[in-house]
Amino acid sequence: MTAKSTAIAVDQISRVVGYKLKAVSFVNQSPNLPQRIAVFGEANTANQSTIDITAFKFTNAKAVGDKYGYGSPLHQIARILRPINADLLGGIETVIYPQLEAAGAAATVIKSGIAVATNVTETAVHTIVISGREQIDGGKYSYTVTKGEDAAAVRATIIDTVNNVLGSPVSAVESTNDIDFTTKWKGITSVEVNISFETNGKDAGIVYSEVSKTDGSGAADITASLALFQTEWNTLLINPYGSTEFDELEAFNGVPDPDSPTGRYSPEIFKPLMALFGWTGKTKSGVLAVTDLTARKSQVTNVLCPAPNSKGTTWEAAANMAVSFASVVNEDPHLGNGGKSYYDMPIPSDGDIGDFANYADRNDMLKGGSSTVTLKAGVFQIEDFATTYHPDGEVNPKYRYCRDLNLNWNIEFGWRIIMERDIQDKTIVGDDSPVRVGNTIAPKQAKQLAFSYVDDLQARALINDADFSKSNTDTGINESNPARMDINFKYKITSTANVVSTDAEFDFTYSF
Repeated sequence: MTAKSTAIAVDQISRVVGYKLKAVSFVNQSPNLPQRIAVFGEANTANQSTIDITAFKFTNAKAVGDKYGYGSPLHQIARILRPINADLLGGIETVIYPQLEAAGAAATVIKSGIAVATNVTETAVHTIVISGREQIDGGKYSYTVTKGEDAAAVRATIIDTVNNVLGSPVSAVESTNDIDFTTKWKGITSVEVNISFETNGKDAGIVYSEVSKTDGSGAADITASLALFQTEWNTLLINPYGSTEFDELEAFNGVPDPDSPTGRYSPEIFKPLMALFGWTGKTKSGVLAVTDLTARKSQVTNVLCPAPNSKGTTWEAAANMAVSFASVVNEDPHLGNGGKSYYDMPIPSDGDIGDFANYADRNDMLKGGSSTVTLKAGVFQIEDFATTYHPDGEVNPKYRYCRDLNLNWNIEFGWRIIMERDIQDKTIVGDDSPVRVGNTIAPKQAKQLAFSYVDDLQARALINDADFSKSNTDTGINESNPARMDINFKYKITSTANVVSTDAEFDFTYSF
Protein backbone atom coordinates (compact mmCIF):
# COMPACT_ATOMS: atom_id res chain seq x y z
CA MET A 1 0.00 0.00 0.00
CA THR A 2 1.35 3.43 -1.00
CA ALA A 3 1.33 6.03 1.81
CA LYS A 4 -0.36 9.33 0.97
CA SER A 5 -0.22 12.74 2.59
CA THR A 6 -2.15 15.92 1.82
CA ALA A 7 -0.17 18.27 4.09
CA ILE A 8 1.65 19.62 1.03
CA ALA A 9 -0.29 19.85 -2.21
CA VAL A 10 0.98 17.43 -4.89
CA ASP A 11 1.65 20.25 -7.38
CA GLN A 12 4.14 21.96 -5.05
CA ILE A 13 7.76 20.92 -5.80
CA SER A 14 10.04 23.47 -4.11
CA ARG A 15 11.93 22.10 -1.11
CA VAL A 16 9.73 22.18 1.98
CA VAL A 17 8.64 20.11 4.99
CA GLY A 18 4.96 20.10 5.86
CA TYR A 19 2.92 18.61 8.72
CA LYS A 20 -0.87 18.62 9.09
CA LEU A 21 -2.69 17.55 12.24
CA LYS A 22 -6.08 15.89 11.92
CA ALA A 23 -8.17 14.56 14.77
CA VAL A 24 -9.42 11.06 14.07
CA SER A 25 -10.16 7.93 16.04
CA PHE A 26 -8.24 4.69 15.54
CA VAL A 27 -10.12 2.92 18.31
CA ASN A 28 -12.08 -0.06 17.03
CA GLN A 29 -13.46 -0.94 20.42
CA SER A 30 -17.07 -0.09 21.13
CA PRO A 31 -18.10 1.33 24.50
CA ASN A 32 -20.16 -0.61 26.99
CA LEU A 33 -23.85 0.12 27.22
CA PRO A 34 -24.24 2.71 30.00
CA GLN A 35 -26.55 1.48 32.71
CA ARG A 36 -29.39 3.82 33.66
CA ILE A 37 -31.73 3.09 36.55
CA ALA A 38 -35.29 4.41 36.46
CA VAL A 39 -37.20 4.58 39.74
CA PHE A 40 -40.97 4.51 40.11
CA GLY A 41 -42.73 5.35 43.37
CA GLU A 42 -44.86 7.74 45.34
CA ALA A 43 -43.98 10.90 47.25
CA ASN A 44 -45.13 11.62 50.76
CA THR A 45 -48.58 13.13 51.13
CA ALA A 46 -47.05 16.35 52.44
CA ASN A 47 -45.06 16.69 49.20
CA GLN A 48 -47.82 15.89 46.72
CA SER A 49 -48.81 19.49 46.07
CA THR A 50 -45.30 20.59 45.11
CA ILE A 51 -44.22 17.85 42.71
CA ASP A 52 -44.78 17.05 39.08
CA ILE A 53 -44.27 13.81 37.20
CA THR A 54 -41.29 14.91 35.12
CA ALA A 55 -38.07 12.91 35.34
CA PHE A 56 -35.68 13.89 38.12
CA LYS A 57 -32.03 12.87 38.00
CA PHE A 58 -30.47 12.52 41.43
CA THR A 59 -27.00 11.85 42.75
CA ASN A 60 -27.79 11.67 46.47
CA ALA A 61 -30.67 10.57 48.69
CA LYS A 62 -30.96 13.97 50.36
CA ALA A 63 -32.12 15.60 47.14
CA VAL A 64 -34.82 12.93 46.86
CA GLY A 65 -35.90 13.37 50.48
CA ASP A 66 -36.08 17.15 50.06
CA LYS A 67 -38.17 16.86 46.91
CA TYR A 68 -40.40 13.86 47.58
CA GLY A 69 -40.29 13.48 51.34
CA TYR A 70 -38.05 11.56 53.71
CA GLY A 71 -39.33 8.06 54.40
CA SER A 72 -41.32 7.91 51.15
CA PRO A 73 -40.84 4.87 48.87
CA LEU A 74 -38.81 7.07 46.55
CA HIS A 75 -36.52 8.10 49.38
CA GLN A 76 -36.22 4.52 50.64
CA ILE A 77 -35.05 3.42 47.19
CA ALA A 78 -32.73 6.41 46.75
CA ARG A 79 -30.91 5.82 50.03
CA ILE A 80 -29.97 2.32 48.82
CA LEU A 81 -28.94 3.43 45.34
CA ARG A 82 -27.09 6.47 46.68
CA PRO A 83 -26.15 5.73 50.32
CA ILE A 84 -24.61 8.46 52.41
CA ASN A 85 -21.51 6.42 53.29
CA ALA A 86 -20.63 4.75 49.98
CA ASP A 87 -20.44 5.39 46.24
CA LEU A 88 -21.93 2.24 44.76
CA LEU A 89 -22.98 3.44 41.32
CA GLY A 90 -20.46 6.13 40.46
CA GLY A 91 -21.50 7.89 37.26
CA ILE A 92 -24.43 5.58 36.50
CA GLU A 93 -27.52 7.74 36.05
CA THR A 94 -30.38 7.26 38.51
CA VAL A 95 -33.64 8.89 37.50
CA ILE A 96 -36.96 9.19 39.33
CA TYR A 97 -40.24 9.11 37.45
CA PRO A 98 -42.71 9.81 40.30
CA GLN A 99 -46.33 8.79 40.48
CA LEU A 100 -48.97 10.98 42.07
CA GLU A 101 -51.26 9.61 44.74
CA ALA A 102 -54.37 8.00 43.37
CA ALA A 103 -57.61 9.89 43.95
CA GLY A 104 -59.11 8.78 47.24
CA ALA A 105 -55.94 6.98 48.32
CA ALA A 106 -55.48 6.20 52.01
CA ALA A 107 -52.46 5.68 54.26
CA THR A 108 -51.83 2.63 56.41
CA VAL A 109 -52.42 3.11 60.14
CA ILE A 110 -50.97 0.74 62.72
CA LYS A 111 -52.37 1.16 66.22
CA SER A 112 -50.03 -0.10 68.93
CA GLY A 113 -50.96 -0.69 72.56
CA ILE A 114 -48.51 0.22 75.34
CA ALA A 115 -49.67 -1.44 78.55
CA VAL A 116 -48.05 -0.73 81.92
CA ALA A 117 -49.62 -2.42 84.94
CA THR A 118 -48.73 0.43 87.33
CA ASN A 119 -45.37 1.99 86.64
CA VAL A 120 -42.22 1.00 84.75
CA THR A 121 -40.42 -1.49 86.97
CA GLU A 122 -36.83 -0.81 85.92
CA THR A 123 -34.87 1.47 83.64
CA ALA A 124 -34.26 -0.19 80.28
CA VAL A 125 -33.54 0.50 76.60
CA HIS A 126 -36.25 -0.65 74.20
CA THR A 127 -36.38 -0.43 70.42
CA ILE A 128 -39.10 0.08 67.83
CA VAL A 129 -38.42 -1.99 64.72
CA ILE A 130 -39.98 -0.33 61.66
CA SER A 131 -40.01 -2.46 58.52
CA GLY A 132 -37.14 -4.53 59.82
CA ARG A 133 -34.95 -1.59 60.77
CA GLU A 134 -33.85 -0.46 64.23
CA GLN A 135 -32.29 2.68 62.79
CA ILE A 136 -32.01 4.43 59.47
CA ASP A 137 -29.10 6.58 58.33
CA GLY A 138 -28.00 7.20 61.89
CA GLY A 139 -31.48 7.94 63.21
CA LYS A 140 -32.09 5.35 65.92
CA TYR A 141 -35.45 3.97 67.01
CA SER A 142 -34.12 3.06 70.48
CA TYR A 143 -35.42 4.83 73.58
CA THR A 144 -35.04 4.65 77.33
CA VAL A 145 -37.91 3.83 79.70
CA THR A 146 -37.25 4.97 83.24
CA LYS A 147 -38.26 3.24 86.42
CA GLY A 148 -41.38 4.80 87.89
CA GLU A 149 -42.77 6.20 84.62
CA ASP A 150 -46.40 5.61 83.73
CA ALA A 151 -47.80 4.48 80.38
CA ALA A 152 -48.44 8.03 79.20
CA ALA A 153 -44.78 8.94 79.68
CA VAL A 154 -43.67 5.85 77.79
CA ARG A 155 -46.00 6.66 74.89
CA ALA A 156 -44.69 10.22 74.74
CA THR A 157 -41.10 8.93 74.59
CA ILE A 158 -41.94 6.54 71.77
CA ILE A 159 -43.76 9.21 69.78
CA ASP A 160 -40.84 11.61 70.09
CA THR A 161 -38.36 8.87 69.14
CA VAL A 162 -40.15 8.01 65.91
CA ASN A 163 -40.95 11.58 64.89
CA ASN A 164 -37.32 12.64 65.44
CA VAL A 165 -36.01 10.11 62.89
CA LEU A 166 -36.05 12.02 59.62
CA GLY A 167 -36.10 8.93 57.40
CA SER A 168 -38.87 7.13 59.26
CA PRO A 169 -41.63 5.92 56.93
CA VAL A 170 -44.26 6.66 59.58
CA SER A 171 -45.30 9.46 61.90
CA ALA A 172 -46.63 8.78 65.41
CA VAL A 173 -49.41 10.38 67.47
CA GLU A 174 -51.22 9.67 70.76
CA SER A 175 -54.59 7.97 70.25
CA THR A 176 -56.67 7.28 73.36
CA ASN A 177 -54.03 5.46 75.39
CA ASP A 178 -52.54 3.90 72.25
CA ILE A 179 -50.16 5.13 69.54
CA ASP A 180 -51.18 5.51 65.92
CA PHE A 181 -48.32 5.02 63.45
CA THR A 182 -49.41 6.43 60.07
CA THR A 183 -47.41 6.01 56.86
CA LYS A 184 -46.21 9.27 55.41
CA TRP A 185 -47.67 8.42 52.01
CA LYS A 186 -50.95 7.03 50.77
CA GLY A 187 -51.47 4.03 48.54
CA ILE A 188 -51.54 0.26 48.47
CA THR A 189 -47.76 0.12 48.81
CA SER A 190 -48.04 1.53 52.35
CA VAL A 191 -49.46 -1.84 53.47
CA GLU A 192 -45.92 -3.24 53.50
CA VAL A 193 -44.91 -1.15 56.52
CA ASN A 194 -44.73 -3.18 59.73
CA ILE A 195 -43.89 -2.34 63.35
CA SER A 196 -42.70 -4.42 66.29
CA PHE A 197 -40.95 -3.77 69.61
CA GLU A 198 -37.79 -5.24 71.12
CA THR A 199 -37.33 -5.17 74.90
CA ASN A 200 -33.75 -6.45 74.70
CA GLY A 201 -34.36 -8.88 77.56
CA LYS A 202 -35.89 -6.35 79.97
CA ASP A 203 -39.62 -5.80 79.55
CA ALA A 204 -39.65 -3.38 82.53
CA GLY A 205 -43.27 -4.22 83.16
CA ILE A 206 -44.39 -3.03 79.70
CA VAL A 207 -46.47 -5.08 77.29
CA TYR A 208 -46.45 -4.00 73.64
CA SER A 209 -49.15 -5.14 71.24
CA GLU A 210 -50.62 -4.39 67.84
CA VAL A 211 -54.19 -3.36 68.47
CA SER A 212 -55.15 -3.00 64.81
CA LYS A 213 -53.85 -2.33 61.33
CA THR A 214 -55.88 -0.41 58.77
CA ASP A 215 -54.43 -1.07 55.36
CA GLY A 216 -53.82 1.77 52.96
CA SER A 217 -55.41 1.81 49.53
CA GLY A 218 -55.05 3.39 46.11
CA ALA A 219 -53.18 2.18 43.02
CA ALA A 220 -50.80 4.60 41.33
CA ASP A 221 -50.87 5.00 37.54
CA ILE A 222 -47.55 4.43 35.73
CA THR A 223 -48.73 5.12 32.17
CA ALA A 224 -47.64 8.76 32.08
CA SER A 225 -44.23 7.87 33.52
CA LEU A 226 -43.57 5.22 30.88
CA ALA A 227 -44.45 7.72 28.17
CA LEU A 228 -41.60 9.93 29.40
CA PHE A 229 -38.95 7.32 28.55
CA GLN A 230 -39.08 8.20 24.82
CA THR A 231 -35.50 7.96 23.50
CA GLU A 232 -33.83 7.43 26.89
CA TRP A 233 -32.44 3.95 27.43
CA ASN A 234 -33.39 3.04 31.00
CA THR A 235 -31.81 -0.39 31.30
CA LEU A 236 -33.27 -1.13 34.75
CA LEU A 237 -36.57 -0.05 36.26
CA ILE A 238 -37.44 -0.40 39.94
CA ASN A 239 -41.12 -1.24 40.18
CA PRO A 240 -42.47 -0.89 43.77
CA TYR A 241 -45.99 -1.89 42.73
CA GLY A 242 -45.23 -5.52 41.96
CA SER A 243 -47.59 -7.75 40.02
CA THR A 244 -50.29 -5.10 39.58
CA GLU A 245 -48.12 -3.52 36.87
CA PHE A 246 -46.76 -6.63 35.15
CA ASP A 247 -49.11 -6.52 32.18
CA GLU A 248 -48.53 -2.84 31.42
CA LEU A 249 -44.77 -3.15 31.79
CA GLU A 250 -44.67 -6.19 29.51
CA ALA A 251 -46.81 -4.48 26.88
CA PHE A 252 -44.59 -1.40 27.01
CA ASN A 253 -41.30 -3.27 26.90
CA GLY A 254 -42.40 -5.88 24.37
CA VAL A 255 -40.60 -9.07 23.38
CA PRO A 256 -37.56 -9.81 21.15
CA ASP A 257 -39.58 -11.96 18.77
CA PRO A 258 -37.42 -13.08 15.80
CA ASP A 259 -40.10 -12.10 13.29
CA SER A 260 -42.09 -9.30 14.91
CA PRO A 261 -40.31 -7.75 17.89
CA THR A 262 -42.49 -5.33 19.83
CA GLY A 263 -42.32 -2.44 22.26
CA ARG A 264 -38.85 -1.33 23.26
CA TYR A 265 -37.45 -4.31 21.33
CA SER A 266 -38.74 -2.86 18.05
CA PRO A 267 -35.76 -2.46 15.69
CA GLU A 268 -36.34 1.28 15.25
CA ILE A 269 -36.21 1.80 19.03
CA PHE A 270 -34.31 -1.08 20.62
CA LYS A 271 -33.99 0.34 24.10
CA PRO A 272 -35.47 -2.45 26.23
CA LEU A 273 -35.45 -2.68 29.99
CA MET A 274 -35.70 -5.11 32.87
CA ALA A 275 -38.32 -4.24 35.51
CA LEU A 276 -37.24 -5.31 38.99
CA PHE A 277 -39.81 -6.05 41.67
CA GLY A 278 -39.10 -7.29 45.17
CA TRP A 279 -40.35 -10.35 47.02
CA THR A 280 -40.15 -11.06 50.76
CA GLY A 281 -41.98 -14.40 50.84
CA LYS A 282 -39.97 -17.49 51.71
CA THR A 283 -41.77 -20.39 50.04
CA LYS A 284 -41.14 -21.94 46.64
CA SER A 285 -44.86 -22.25 46.04
CA GLY A 286 -45.34 -18.53 46.69
CA VAL A 287 -42.61 -17.60 44.24
CA LEU A 288 -43.83 -19.91 41.49
CA ALA A 289 -47.38 -18.66 41.93
CA VAL A 290 -46.04 -15.35 40.58
CA THR A 291 -43.35 -16.29 38.05
CA ASP A 292 -44.59 -19.63 36.74
CA LEU A 293 -47.91 -18.38 35.42
CA THR A 294 -48.54 -19.01 31.73
CA ALA A 295 -48.62 -15.25 31.09
CA ARG A 296 -45.09 -14.84 32.49
CA LYS A 297 -43.36 -17.73 30.77
CA SER A 298 -42.78 -16.04 27.42
CA GLN A 299 -42.04 -12.58 28.86
CA VAL A 300 -38.56 -11.09 29.34
CA THR A 301 -39.49 -7.94 31.25
CA ASN A 302 -40.21 -8.64 34.91
CA VAL A 303 -37.56 -9.85 37.34
CA LEU A 304 -38.29 -11.11 40.86
CA CYS A 305 -35.74 -9.86 43.40
CA PRO A 306 -36.05 -11.97 46.56
CA ALA A 307 -35.32 -11.12 50.17
CA PRO A 308 -36.97 -14.13 51.83
CA ASN A 309 -38.63 -13.53 55.21
CA SER A 310 -37.25 -9.99 55.41
CA LYS A 311 -39.31 -7.34 57.19
CA GLY A 312 -37.94 -4.78 54.75
CA THR A 313 -40.02 -3.52 51.85
CA THR A 314 -40.06 -5.22 48.49
CA TRP A 315 -38.80 -2.12 46.70
CA GLU A 316 -35.72 -2.13 48.92
CA ALA A 317 -34.96 -5.66 47.70
CA ALA A 318 -35.33 -4.50 44.09
CA ALA A 319 -33.06 -1.51 44.74
CA ASN A 320 -30.39 -3.77 46.23
CA MET A 321 -30.50 -6.07 43.20
CA ALA A 322 -30.29 -3.08 40.85
CA VAL A 323 -27.17 -1.79 42.61
CA SER A 324 -25.44 -5.17 42.57
CA PHE A 325 -26.10 -5.70 38.87
CA ALA A 326 -25.58 -2.22 37.43
CA SER A 327 -22.35 -1.63 39.33
CA VAL A 328 -20.85 -4.76 37.75
CA VAL A 329 -22.11 -4.76 34.16
CA ASN A 330 -21.63 -1.04 33.56
CA GLU A 331 -17.88 -1.69 33.38
CA ASP A 332 -17.78 -5.44 32.79
CA PRO A 333 -20.81 -6.62 30.78
CA HIS A 334 -19.25 -10.06 30.37
CA LEU A 335 -19.81 -10.67 34.08
CA GLY A 336 -22.94 -11.11 36.17
CA ASN A 337 -23.80 -10.42 39.80
CA GLY A 338 -23.81 -14.00 41.06
CA GLY A 339 -22.07 -14.16 44.44
CA LYS A 340 -22.60 -10.46 45.09
CA SER A 341 -24.43 -9.36 48.22
CA TYR A 342 -27.28 -6.99 48.93
CA TYR A 343 -25.86 -3.79 50.33
CA ASP A 344 -28.61 -2.75 52.74
CA MET A 345 -31.52 -5.15 53.30
CA PRO A 346 -32.92 -6.29 56.67
CA ILE A 347 -32.48 -10.02 57.17
CA PRO A 348 -34.87 -12.22 59.18
CA SER A 349 -34.06 -12.00 62.88
CA ASP A 350 -34.14 -15.77 63.21
CA GLY A 351 -32.11 -16.40 60.04
CA ASP A 352 -34.95 -18.41 58.50
CA ILE A 353 -35.12 -17.88 54.73
CA GLY A 354 -37.45 -20.81 54.15
CA ASP A 355 -37.17 -22.71 50.88
CA PHE A 356 -34.39 -20.45 49.63
CA ALA A 357 -32.02 -22.25 51.99
CA ASN A 358 -32.44 -25.46 49.99
CA TYR A 359 -30.53 -25.88 46.72
CA ALA A 360 -33.14 -28.13 45.11
CA ASP A 361 -35.86 -25.57 45.83
CA ARG A 362 -33.71 -22.72 44.47
CA ASN A 363 -33.08 -24.80 41.35
CA ASP A 364 -36.83 -25.24 40.90
CA MET A 365 -37.44 -21.55 41.43
CA LEU A 366 -34.84 -20.61 38.81
CA LYS A 367 -36.36 -23.06 36.34
CA GLY A 368 -39.73 -21.47 37.15
CA GLY A 369 -38.58 -17.96 36.27
CA SER A 370 -37.30 -16.55 39.56
CA SER A 371 -34.04 -15.10 40.82
CA THR A 372 -32.65 -16.68 43.97
CA VAL A 373 -30.59 -15.70 47.01
CA THR A 374 -29.11 -17.36 50.08
CA LEU A 375 -28.14 -15.98 53.47
CA LYS A 376 -24.40 -15.90 54.10
CA ALA A 377 -22.42 -14.07 56.78
CA GLY A 378 -25.49 -12.11 57.80
CA VAL A 379 -26.40 -10.72 54.36
CA PHE A 380 -28.42 -11.86 51.38
CA GLN A 381 -26.13 -13.28 48.69
CA ILE A 382 -27.30 -13.43 45.09
CA GLU A 383 -27.26 -16.87 43.51
CA ASP A 384 -29.28 -16.34 40.32
CA PHE A 385 -30.59 -13.21 38.60
CA ALA A 386 -33.25 -14.15 36.07
CA THR A 387 -36.31 -12.92 34.24
CA THR A 388 -39.60 -14.81 34.26
CA TYR A 389 -38.83 -16.17 30.76
CA HIS A 390 -39.03 -19.99 30.65
CA PRO A 391 -41.33 -21.24 27.86
CA ASP A 392 -42.45 -24.85 28.12
CA GLY A 393 -40.18 -27.17 26.20
CA GLU A 394 -37.36 -24.67 25.64
CA VAL A 395 -34.10 -26.10 26.98
CA ASN A 396 -31.74 -23.45 28.33
CA PRO A 397 -34.12 -20.55 27.65
CA LYS A 398 -32.30 -17.87 25.68
CA TYR A 399 -33.69 -14.95 27.64
CA ARG A 400 -33.56 -16.43 31.14
CA TYR A 401 -30.54 -14.69 32.61
CA CYS A 402 -30.44 -10.93 33.07
CA ARG A 403 -26.71 -11.00 32.40
CA ASP A 404 -27.30 -12.56 28.97
CA LEU A 405 -29.98 -10.02 28.08
CA ASN A 406 -27.71 -7.14 29.00
CA LEU A 407 -24.84 -8.72 27.07
CA ASN A 408 -26.98 -8.85 23.91
CA TRP A 409 -28.03 -5.26 24.50
CA ASN A 410 -24.33 -4.31 24.65
CA ILE A 411 -23.71 -6.00 21.31
CA GLU A 412 -26.58 -4.06 19.72
CA PHE A 413 -25.41 -0.82 21.33
CA GLY A 414 -21.91 -1.10 19.89
CA TRP A 415 -23.03 -2.22 16.44
CA ARG A 416 -25.58 0.59 16.22
CA ILE A 417 -22.76 3.08 16.79
CA ILE A 418 -20.86 1.54 13.89
CA MET A 419 -23.92 1.55 11.63
CA GLU A 420 -24.65 5.20 12.37
CA ARG A 421 -21.02 6.33 12.19
CA ASP A 422 -19.55 4.26 9.36
CA ILE A 423 -22.45 3.13 7.15
CA GLN A 424 -25.55 5.30 7.41
CA ASP A 425 -25.69 8.23 4.94
CA LYS A 426 -22.67 7.00 3.03
CA THR A 427 -23.09 6.50 -0.72
CA ILE A 428 -23.51 2.81 -1.46
CA VAL A 429 -21.20 1.51 -4.16
CA GLY A 430 -20.58 -1.94 -5.57
CA ASP A 431 -17.72 -4.07 -4.32
CA ASP A 432 -15.81 -3.69 -7.57
CA SER A 433 -16.69 -0.06 -8.29
CA PRO A 434 -13.58 2.14 -8.56
CA VAL A 435 -14.20 5.40 -6.65
CA ARG A 436 -11.97 8.35 -5.85
CA VAL A 437 -14.18 10.15 -3.35
CA GLY A 438 -14.83 9.61 0.32
CA ASN A 439 -17.98 8.81 2.25
CA THR A 440 -18.82 5.68 0.30
CA ILE A 441 -19.60 2.19 1.55
CA ALA A 442 -19.45 -1.09 -0.31
CA PRO A 443 -20.89 -4.37 0.96
CA LYS A 444 -17.40 -5.82 1.43
CA GLN A 445 -16.47 -2.79 3.55
CA ALA A 446 -19.55 -3.32 5.70
CA LYS A 447 -18.48 -6.94 6.08
CA GLN A 448 -15.02 -5.86 7.21
CA LEU A 449 -16.63 -3.59 9.81
CA ALA A 450 -18.58 -6.58 11.07
CA PHE A 451 -15.41 -8.71 11.13
CA SER A 452 -13.56 -6.09 13.17
CA TYR A 453 -16.53 -5.81 15.50
CA VAL A 454 -16.78 -9.52 16.27
CA ASP A 455 -13.04 -9.58 16.97
CA ASP A 456 -13.64 -6.78 19.47
CA LEU A 457 -16.57 -8.65 21.01
CA GLN A 458 -14.45 -11.75 21.43
CA ALA A 459 -11.63 -9.75 23.01
CA ARG A 460 -14.16 -8.35 25.49
CA ALA A 461 -15.39 -11.87 26.32
CA LEU A 462 -18.89 -11.10 25.10
CA ILE A 463 -18.82 -13.77 22.40
CA ASN A 464 -16.92 -16.93 21.60
CA ASP A 465 -15.77 -18.18 18.20
CA ALA A 466 -15.33 -15.01 16.18
CA ASP A 467 -14.45 -17.17 13.18
CA PHE A 468 -17.95 -18.67 13.30
CA SER A 469 -19.40 -15.16 13.20
CA LYS A 470 -17.22 -14.19 10.26
CA SER A 471 -18.18 -17.25 8.28
CA ASN A 472 -21.83 -16.45 8.95
CA THR A 473 -21.76 -12.77 7.99
CA ASP A 474 -23.53 -11.56 4.86
CA THR A 475 -23.76 -8.01 3.51
CA GLY A 476 -25.31 -6.66 0.36
CA ILE A 477 -27.29 -3.96 -1.37
CA ASN A 478 -30.98 -4.68 -1.03
CA GLU A 479 -32.40 -5.89 -4.34
CA SER A 480 -35.63 -3.90 -4.11
CA ASN A 481 -34.29 -0.80 -2.37
CA PRO A 482 -30.91 0.48 -3.63
CA ALA A 483 -30.77 2.92 -0.69
CA ARG A 484 -30.59 0.05 1.80
CA MET A 485 -27.62 -1.94 3.03
CA ASP A 486 -28.61 -5.34 4.42
CA ILE A 487 -26.36 -6.98 7.02
CA ASN A 488 -26.72 -10.28 8.78
CA PHE A 489 -24.34 -11.91 11.24
CA LYS A 490 -24.52 -14.61 13.85
CA TYR A 491 -22.69 -14.88 17.15
CA LYS A 492 -22.33 -17.18 20.14
CA ILE A 493 -22.46 -15.34 23.45
CA THR A 494 -20.31 -16.36 26.39
CA SER A 495 -21.70 -17.70 29.67
CA THR A 496 -20.61 -17.37 33.27
CA ALA A 497 -19.65 -20.44 35.27
CA ASN A 498 -22.82 -20.62 37.34
CA VAL A 499 -22.36 -24.34 37.95
CA VAL A 500 -18.97 -25.82 38.78
CA SER A 501 -18.88 -29.62 38.98
CA THR A 502 -15.90 -31.75 40.01
CA ASP A 503 -15.54 -35.51 40.45
CA ALA A 504 -12.70 -36.52 42.76
CA GLU A 505 -11.43 -40.10 42.84
CA PHE A 506 -9.31 -41.59 45.62
CA ASP A 507 -7.67 -44.81 46.69
CA PHE A 508 -5.47 -46.04 49.56
CA THR A 509 -1.72 -46.10 49.26
CA TYR A 510 -0.64 -49.74 49.25
CA SER A 511 3.13 -49.34 49.22
CA PHE A 512 5.76 -46.78 50.01
